[in-house]
Amino acid sequence: MKLAKPKFDIGLATNNLEPMLAFWQGEAQVPFDHLLKIRRGMDQHRHDLMGSVLKINHLADPLPQTPPSGYRELLIARQGLTAPTALTDPDGNRVSLVPVGHLGVTQIGVRLAVRDLEAQKRFYMDGLGLPQIDSPFGLAFVAGESVILLEQDDQAPQDAPFEGSGWRYLTLQSFAVDSDHAHALAHGGREAAAPRTLGTTARISMVMDPAGNWIEISQRASITGSLEPR
Repeated sequence: MKLAKPKFDIGLATNNLEPMLAFWQGEAQVPFDHLLKIRRGMDQHRHDLMGSVLKINHLADPLPQTPPSGYRELLIARQGLTAPTALTDPDGNRVSLVPVGHLGVTQIGVRLAVRDLEAQKRFYMDGLGLPQIDSPFGLAFVAGESVILLEQDDQAPQDAPFEGSGWRYLTLQSFAVDSDHAHALAHGGREAAAPRTLGTTARISMVMDPAGNWIEISQRASITGSLEPR
């Protein structure tokens, strides 16, 4: 995959909008960018993470009580820090503000727990084309400036559903959703949603990694200039 944006985005779901916005914009100091209406009963409050997007998806209907995904924690690099500061948002999502370079994170990173490190490694390398880097954490991959830190956990969630509160998916911006989607499926991924066009905004698909964690592949018109299938 050739990334159309050298960063990944991260999305969470909540029913608890006002306290969540107060935390992320206040305590975590992540600036609000704009509101995107996804559909009736679902609004996406987009926040800027140094070029990545924190997608706070607010749903009007109660979210089901489902197991969490393997995405455990968001790490945000901050100038001037000498040690990590661990925080928890009102829904219990973990985030750490870390010194630049901590665990190889210079922009943002995400900690991901999986049961099978080798299967995940093959998928990232062969299915998504993400380079592996050296990190004090251990196994780490980069999507441009953003870092994915992998950890082995025999009790990590497997096949967590998309519906539910908390961290639910990463987004990779692509120049060619259809071909990148097919390539990911041929190299260890599973289809969650086939490519489709959303108005004039984006053409997107969803794949699941070998552990069943969700990854959105997005061909966004404002970045690529085209929504033509390719």
